[in-house]
Amino acid sequence: MPSNTTSTAVRRATLAVVCVTTAMLMLDIAVVNTALPSIAADLNSGVSALKWVVDAYTLALATVVLSAGSWADRRGRKRVFVIGIVTFTVTSLLCALAPNIVILDIARAAQGVGGAILFACSLALLADVFEKGPARASALAAYGATIGGAFAVGPLVGGVLTEVFHWRAVFLVNIPIGLLTLLATLTWVPESRDRRPRGADLPGQLLVSMGLAGLVYGLLHGNEAGWTEPITMLALGIAAVTLAAFCLHELNTPEPMLPPHLLANRAFAGAQVAAFAISASLFAVFVYTTVYLQNVQNLSPIEAGLTYLPATVAMFVVAGMTAKLEGRIPVALSLTVSLILVSVGLLMMTVVDVDGSPYALIPGFVVACIGAGVFNPVMSGLVLGESTARHSGLAAGINDAFRQSGIAVGVAGLGAFLPAESLLPGGSPTELVHGLHAALFAAALIAAVGALVCATTIHPTRHNAPASVAVSNSPGTEVPA
Repeated sequence: MPSNTTSTAVRRATLAVVCVTTAMLMLDIAVVNTALPSIAADLNSGVSALKWVVDAYTLALATVVLSAGSWADRRGRKRVFVIGIVTFTVTSLLCALAPNIVILDIARAAQGVGGAILFACSLALLADVFEKGPARASALAAYGATIGGAFAVGPLVGGVLTEVFHWRAVFLVNIPIGLLTLLATLTWVPESRDRRPRGADLPGQLLVSMGLAGLVYGLLHGNEAGWTEPITMLALGIAAVTLAAFCLHELNTPEPMLPPHLLANRAFAGAQVAAFAISASLFAVFVYTTVYLQNVQNLSPIEAGLTYLPATVAMFVVAGMTAKLEGRIPVALSLTVSLILVSVGLLMMTVVDVDGSPYALIPGFVVACIGAGVFNPVMSGLVLGESTARHSGLAAGINDAFRQSGIAVGVAGLGAFLPAESLLPGGSPTELVHGLHAALFAAALIAAVGALVCATTIHPTRHNAPASVAVSNSPGTEVPA
């Protein structure tokens, strides 16, 4: 619990550190989107290897964040957060120095590990210094706006860095930011930990990593080489077996990394489906709309980034307004409506055409990002509500795992609708637009399913987290609120 004696300066400094590092993490998904065509040309990359620049990062985030959350609960959240900053900063330098696409993909995966550590600690650090009430609501609004806004403004930042300097600058910019946040963390952020921490689940970590990696690799390889290719079928088969084994292991191990009793709670499970849905739809499709703007509409990286600016502004404004409505509107209604807006916005974006205006995307993006502006702070508050017991690192890690796996699987899955050759410079504009239409429809369907799940699993009159679950070291001891 936050201490009543926690100073205002400590609260502000902790919020600033968490928001800046979160922005850095989200930017490193989004800024790379704008730089992908330049990376492909400079490193002579194929489509599958190019997509791994995004997916290696998000996949590492998704698979490591659960273990990182429990690790932070055990060893101290500030200490683990510092390790995350150092890891992320060093691997950003390795990305910038990568001589070829293979080294870049490996460095991105390592960077994702550092990002997972930071993500797993972020909400736990906020929960430690902000008590429930208006102060925490405002902090969550800032955190939610940071997640959505950084992702949305990322293409513009990436465009400026790529066009004015070089694509390597999108990674070099992390180094001074990392050093500054490291200094601020060591100076201001207080330490916190769980007095009775959970043990490590190494077999679970290995199985889920193999399963998600096999799934993403199979989807990417299948789109480029063919769905009946032996390697594609082997990768998807390994994914199915290892993910099934992961589920069985989690049901039978004394201290699972993903406690089954949490997902047995319909409201909590529904919230994670919603987090996966918004990531696999809106945030995953950013990759392909950015390629469309540059390769079909021939916009410069900066011009492509500016196309997203109105939606970015809308997201920031809506996220701030959402904080003022905290506790007045049921969580189920907020999340359901937000995902419906995302779905409608994605459908509006299907007006894209080879000969149409590149700015035809803007109205749909604005509507979708209004939905995201509502979603992010509400979801953050829900997660902190679930972590009101002792394992805030674990609860935050579960939500981040679903978010990041949504992006990784979404990028790979939606990419199956676009012919591989059309995504590279010089590819067929007609084929890319035709595939983008299908990907947008699929993304809209994913968001709509997420809205349906929220409406049917979260109690319609609940105004805070769907359930306050006490996560203990022994499964089956949860206490619904």
